[in-house]
Amino acid sequence: MSDPASFVMIVEDEAKLAKLLEDYLRASGFETQSIADGRDVLPAIERRRPDLVLLDLMLPGKGGLEVFKEVRAAGDMPIIMVTALVEEVDRLIGLELGADDYICKPYSPREVVARVKAVLRRGARVEDAASHGLMLDASRYEAMLDGKALDLTPVEFRLLNTLASRPGRIFPRDELLDSLYADHRVVSDRTVDSHVKNLRRKLQKVRPLDDLVHSVYGVGYKLEI
Repeated sequence: MSDPASFVMIVEDEAKLAKLLEDYLRASGFETQSIADGRDVLPAIERRRPDLVLLDLMLPGKGGLEVFKEVRAAGDMPIIMVTALVEEVDRLIGLELGADDYICKPYSPREVVARVKAVLRRGARVEDAASHGLMLDASRYEAMLDGKALDLTPVEFRLLNTLASRPGRIFPRDELLDSLYADHRVVSDRTVDSHVKNLRRKLQKVRPLDDLVHSVYGVGYKLEI
């Protein structure tokens, strides 16, 4: 039996845009539901919990930021914010609230599908890692190793979360770069190396005899937990 399709809730009051996103997501194998009014989001989630929420910030009935807080309080499902507000303060507010990604209008529907897939990969449950002492809470950006809290920056957390989503898999640097910054800024490969160095140091404070993050020359990094 094949795995069930991931369910994406689209919260968007522009009907044509919501329909376009539904068409693209369904063509990529997702189940979808569109909601146009902010007041209807939480009741819909209570009826059926989505695997990911695409949340526009400019909504009738109830503002997107208020809806975001309600959704986040209801569970740890990933949330991608979508908005036409491009001011830096709005971007920072979104990321500080704990959004998993942030997309500014206008955008390509293909880009949205790619971001949805990336966030779902990043936020996949890491049961294999958990069975070996690594616990990650993506909704709070909290990480523990062998019962001890790791003092990670948001970027270090996203790096560890990505590596832990597939322990033993080699992640190329460019793929890790895509996961590090929610605003998708342009940075160099050396940025990954720097963050890996800092992450290794913090992991080794708990397990001084282990090197959990392995480098694969010319390719990237993998987590051996």
